[in-house]
Amino acid sequence: MADAARTAPSARRRPSWHPAAAPLAVLVAGAAGAGYLWFTDPHESGHLLPQCPFRYVTGLLCPACGGTRMTYDLMHGHFAAAWLDNRVLLLAAPFALALWGRWTVEGLRGRFYRPRIAPWVQALILLTAVAWTVARNLV
Repeated sequence: MADAARTAPSARRRPSWHPAAAPLAVLVAGAAGAGYLWFTDPHESGHLLPQCPFRYVTGLLCPACGGTRMTYDLMHGHFAAAWLDNRVLLLAAPFALALWGRWTVEGLRGRFYRPRIAPWVQALILLTAVAWTVARNLV
């Protein structure tokens, strides 16, 4: 009981895993998904790729709809088709890869990485996603 009194309830314990474990796990999962996607054309029916739940319920395209087809097209060198699948996601992909790269580098250096995104950037991302959803469903 005395030990509990000495430990502040807000004291954070460091995770027991290495800081690079999570980004490397994302890499392994992404590689496995990419391996499956390489041989599975999402433009065709009869595959085990999940359907977008937002589109299934509403019949509308969400901001990420077309992301699987876009990734497949990029992996096979069809850049124009990837652009048509999801323009905004294609433009955001390099930023996501840079963020993952920074997370990995910091983890390999033994540091936990917490990206700090300014509130105005968060608002800009949200507004872009909403505008993209509205625009792609009007056309």
